[in-house]
Formats: sequence, C-alpha cells, structure tokens
Amino acid sequence: MSRHRRTHQDGERPDAARPSSSADYPRRRTHHESAPAPEPGWRASKRSSKLGKQVRRDARAEQRKQQLSDGLRQTKGRVLGVLQIVGMVLGGVLVLALVLFVLALGVNAGSRWLARREAEQQATPEAQAEKARENLLIIGVSGTSADFLAVRLDSTDEQILGIAIPSGAFMEVPGQGFERVGDSYAAGVGVSLAAISNYLTVPFEHYVIVDVGVYQDALTNQSLRDIMANAQETDLDDAQRAEISEFIASVTGDHTALVPLPVKPIDLGGQTYYEPQRDQIADLLLQWWDVKVGAQDTAVRVIIYNGAGTPGIAGEAAQQLIAAGMRVVDTKNADRFDYDTSMVIVQSGDAEHGEQVRAALGVGEVLDQPSEQDVADVIVIIGRDYVPPAPSQ
Repeated sequence: MSRHRRTHQDGERPDAARPSSSADYPRRRTHHESAPAPEPGWRASKRSSKLGKQVRRDARAEQRKQQLSDGLRQTKGRVLGVLQIVGMVLGGVLVLALVLFVLALGVNAGSRWLARREAEQQATPEAQAEKARENLLIIGVSGTSADFLAVRLDSTDEQILGIAIPSGAFMEVPGQGFERVGDSYAAGVGVSLAAISNYLTVPFEHYVIVDVGVYQDALTNQSLRDIMANAQETDLDDAQRAEISEFIASVTGDHTALVPLPVKPIDLGGQTYYEPQRDQIADLLLQWWDVKVGAQDTAVRVIIYNGAGTPGIAGEAAQQLIAAGMRVVDTKNADRFDYDTSMVIVQSGDAEHGEQVRAALGVGEVLDQPSEQDVADVIVIIGRDYVPPAPSQ
C-alpha cells in the first residue's frame, strides 16, 4: 500500500507513466491446459461419412445394375440382330426351297404332260401306221407252228435290222395267255402280229410267210434277198413288194444285221422252251426302233379279262389295244361272264390311261381304283357291250 501511495504522491499517473505490458505486470496466474476441443461438426461429419458411404454403395450398386441392364440390353439387341439375320437367312432358304419345289412340281407335271401327250400322239392310228411303215414280220412256217423275224427296213440309213424270235419263246399271246409264240400262228396271222408287236412294243402291220427253210437261210446268210421271191403269202400289194425287193437288193451285207432274240433255255418234260430276256434286248430296241424298255416305257400296260363269255373275245380286244400302241401283259377269263358293261379300271398311272383304253375299244366305263401292284396300269373286263372290229380285207 505504501508503494502505491508513494507513487501517487509523486504525481505520476499510473496509466501514463508506464506502458501497459504483460512483462511489466507480472501476474500470478494459474494456467490449466485443457484438452483440445473437438473440431466443429465432427459428429455430423461422421454421420455424413456413413451416409456418404451408403450413398456411394447405392450409387455403385445402381451403376452396376445400370451396367448390367445396359449389357443385357446390348446382348438382347445382338441376339435379336443375330436372330433377325438367321430368320432372314432361313426365310430366304425356305423361300428358295419353296420356289425350287414349285419348279420341280412344274417340271414333273410338264414332263408327265409331255409324256402323256407323246403317248397319245403315238397311239393314234396315223402315228402307229407311220411307225409300222418300215417294219415287216417274216414268218417261217413249219406245219402249224412258226418262227418269226421282226425286221426294220431303214431307208434313211440304208440298213436292214432284224431280231429272230424262235417258236419256243414264251410270251403273252393275245387270247391264249402266256404261251409259246409259235403256237400263235395256228390262231391266225393277226394273233402272231399282235404277239410280236406286244412283246417288242413295236408295231408290225405287214407280213410275209415263207417256208421255214427259206427263213433259216436268211439268218445263216444274213440276207433277205430270197424272201420276196419265195413268199407263200403276204398282205403287201404288188407295188409294195416291188419297192421292198428293190430296197433289199440295194443294201449291202455289212449293212444287214439279223440277230437272235436273247433267250434262256428251259427244259420242261423233255421239251425245250425259251424264256426271252427282255432286259438284254433293251439296247437293240432303243437303237433300232427308239423304244424305251422298263421304267421309261411309256406304253400303257393292260390286263384283259373276258367277262362276256364269248370265246376269244379277250384276244380280239387285246389285238385292238396292241394296235393302238398299248402293251397287253395278260388275257384271261373274268370271275363271271355276265358283265353287260365293259369296265376300264385304272390301277396306276394317270386317269388319262383309262380314257385311252376306252377310246381304243370304243366302249367301257372308266373307274379309278389305285392298287399297289406293278404289273399293269389298267385292268379291262370285257362286257357284252363290246363289239370286235370287222376283219380288214
């Protein structure tokens, strides 16, 4: 207190005499170091950090979901694109296949139509007569049996071509069934002409009958020069005989081919029969007469049944159909003989075949009854309405 008073007594002002300084005013203070205060917003930052992590996790999950969705969308687009391309390719293939199928149907239908038209044209009497114009059947007679030489007088290429058919060859004889062709002569020359024409599918309308010795000499010498001079019977008129004789004389030996019919000998009860090997003469028929054998044969195959009871009437109908260019594979009796109307039953092939048969016979009711048999295209049952054609004079 005294110090303070003295000072005041000296007249000094406390505030002006000494500067205010902490050094000058040492004060006794007790200093307590306190813990640093937490940064402002710490708890909020912690909470925001957790929220941020959740937000980031959600964002990443959403991003992954979006990426997955985008990937699926792109994959779907690619798959759809591929499927679209595949569909277009398959559609194109299907359209092409359909077009080819339609074209094939058209070609097949056209081929069948052309084949039918060709068969119809070849079945006309004019076509048959033209095809038979160069054909001649030479018959070597021995008693009631005969051997045959089916000849083509080819004036275009100036050659003579012939197939010798022995009497013992088995084939379909109209009205007699499957018999020795030599026995057909006993039923008449017309039956023999029909049998040979039917087997070869080549029309023969004219014939010359000679002794079997003359026939054998012709085969041995490979020449027909003596045939016309030794004819016992023929349906040729004088002009035709002279024309044929002149042509035969003009053909040299190297342009004459008279070959035997390929046959397989069969011994039955001490008698020798011959089974013709039709497949082996296919080339000859194709080259010499342009006749196609087998599946390519366009001739309509017919089985004829006698349903009228008149003896020999099936054979007469067979001759009529053979003359029309059809092939008769069998003739026999029907199950009964009281058919009033002839029946033309189409079992395979086109319905036009039945119409061709009906047109050739002049009568018949055409029926369509498909069958799995592959022997004949048409079955004919001759009824009482059938009238055989008058014999040609």
